[in-house]
Amino acid sequence: MSQLERPILTATHGRVALITLNRPAQMNALNDALMSALGEALLAFDRDEGIGAIVVTGNDKAFAAGADIAAMADWTYQDVVRDQFVTRNWETIRQVRKPVIAAVAGFALGGGCELALACDIVIAAESARFGLPEVKLAVLPGAGGTQRLPRAIGKAKAMDLCLTGRMLDAHEAERDGLVSRVVTPERLMDEAMAVATTIAGFSLPAVMSIKACVNRAWESSLAEGIGFERRELYARFATDDAREGMHAFLGKRKPVFQHR
Repeated sequence: MSQLERPILTATHGRVALITLNRPAQMNALNDALMSALGEALLAFDRDEGIGAIVVTGNDKAFAAGADIAAMADWTYQDVVRDQFVTRNWETIRQVRKPVIAAVAGFALGGGCELALACDIVIAAESARFGLPEVKLAVLPGAGGTQRLPRAIGKAKAMDLCLTGRMLDAHEAERDGLVSRVVTPERLMDEAMAVATTIAGFSLPAVMSIKACVNRAWESSLAEGIGFERRELYARFATDDAREGMHAFLGKRKPVFQHR
């Protein structure tokens, strides 16, 4: 398969993995082949001890302009149930323990918006546009959109977006809490890679623990979250990196983490 035919492209830059969605003629519409390839790449980088953070991006025109409607148009209820549509390969990102950063330019609509929501940090170019327009097709955001969006931006805004299908620009998305940072288009990849490089330079066990704690806060009660956080804190004292980090601080030197 040539590079042009591959649904995703992968590269590594030091301890950072880069995954690029690669269906430019279809505005990176998310079909079955792309989502399977994306899931496989995410899990492979998650297993790779030399990787500390992962960046997922598209192109200047589209991060991903939604699911591939042409592939879905004639599906039946039995088709989607039998094939476990979404469940089978769209949710793989939830298994990834390392931080995943979405670098978004252009359209992030429908499944593309849901993919960004499933990432841990969203860095957007000023050209980015986010939306869940599924209601216009008489369907609904079914890859986590109706669940993750209210948690990110609140019920009122989520209802607005899901029921009207309107789009948010990058700055409104940042104000609402969907986006972590907004930068100029020419700075998008530099910013995303810099953030990923910073994260990947920290102790990997600590980074994965922080991600797990924040996700637990998102999905559980405060009391359960505090208990989980406390256990994770105690567990850091069993790591070499925690001792290195504290002794480096006391010695006024840069820590050298071994990720263990």
